[in-house]
Amino acid sequence: MIAALIWRADWKRTGLVMASANVIDIDHLWAQPIFDPDRCSIGFHALHGWEAAIGFAALTLVPRWWARAFGLGALWHLLVDGGDCAMQLI
Repeated sequence: MIAALIWRADWKRTGLVMASANVIDIDHLWAQPIFDPDRCSIGFHALHGWEAAIGFAALTLVPRWWARAFGLGALWHLLVDGGDCAMQLI
């Protein structure tokens, strides 16, 4: 939906690039255990920290559509994971 709002003419290809930003979850493989339902990803995994968020935000400034789409997709991923962390507090 985000791709369709921003890149109307080429939303399918852009949406695919944005969805591919979920590859940042590869950092879960370095954790022990790999999956812990009570663990907040934000700040724990290497690609889920504020340093990575700055890098993803910087990608949105690159003058290539695919870099902007990947950066936006990764930021969306972090936002959704942040919401998941917030739900754990309730």
